[in-house]
Amino acid sequence: MPVATAVAHPNIALCKYWGKRDRPLNLPSVGSLSLTLAPFSTTTTVEWGAERDELVFNGRPASAEEARKVFAVCDLVDSWRPRVRVASDNDFPTAAGLASSSSGFAALVLAATAAAGHPRTVEQLSVMARRGSGSASRSIFGGWAEWKLGERDDGMDSYAFEIAPVDHWDVRMLVAIFDAGPKGVSSRDGMLRTQETSPFYPAWVASAPRDLAEARAAIRDRDLLALGRVMERSALRMHASMMAADPPVLYWKSGSVWAQECVRSLRDQGVPCAWTMDAGPNVKVLVEAAHADVVAERLARVADQVHILHPGGPARLVP
Repeated sequence: MPVATAVAHPNIALCKYWGKRDRPLNLPSVGSLSLTLAPFSTTTTVEWGAERDELVFNGRPASAEEARKVFAVCDLVDSWRPRVRVASDNDFPTAAGLASSSSGFAALVLAATAAAGHPRTVEQLSVMARRGSGSASRSIFGGWAEWKLGERDDGMDSYAFEIAPVDHWDVRMLVAIFDAGPKGVSSRDGMLRTQETSPFYPAWVASAPRDLAEARAAIRDRDLLALGRVMERSALRMHASMMAADPPVLYWKSGSVWAQECVRSLRDQGVPCAWTMDAGPNVKVLVEAAHADVVAERLARVADQVHILHPGGPARLVP
């Protein structure tokens, strides 16, 4: 039976994606911009033509919901597909706000299309990955990527594209871990609750185009302080809209605030760095490579673990 294996890296959004204009198609309410990060990765193997549909996730049988989402994406590859076996493994914490779904579905679509003998363009792969997880549309690409909002009802113009290559800027992303376990409210449920009940949500959506424009310019100019202002503003406004939901969606822990204070203190001392947070308590800090060790040492005083990541390449097939 045809078999293919792909590896993809997660990405961290610097301008955030939160909320959908079309839920079945996973079309975003706002555009977003991210940095793909290594060495964190997902490795996914797809056997196209198995005895039964089977998903093994991190060495264990997948839940019914996990399997439903994965096989729905396989259906996009071929609506008349045979049974498939999928084995997917993350080498970093899953469902903890570290964007494991971004690398997971990017690796899945690349491996599935290869195993099926139905190769796609990178834009088509990005559209398919988006159907599994919105952020996965960006992990098809290495370096700095932007996911377009799109205008079409069918979503075919809502895909990611590279805005700067992996070697454009020698930066590091530090991940301060305060809780590596699964979060209490999934991103999917948190988005829906925020979008439906938060009075702050429309204002956050309205602010996104300005954030994207400023972030693109800062990345082009390699201006970390300018990019940092956008990153922190986007994250704070997104989380503020969640906190105003009914009932509130609160991913922060005390350590999340300690890490933010560390970053502000270091910046006051002349170290250019900036933080961001996704749907989870863990804090990510962008810093130029020359300052990474200093920032990591400070974060290690408050965090359980600190990982130093660097810009990663695009999703790829492996032997």
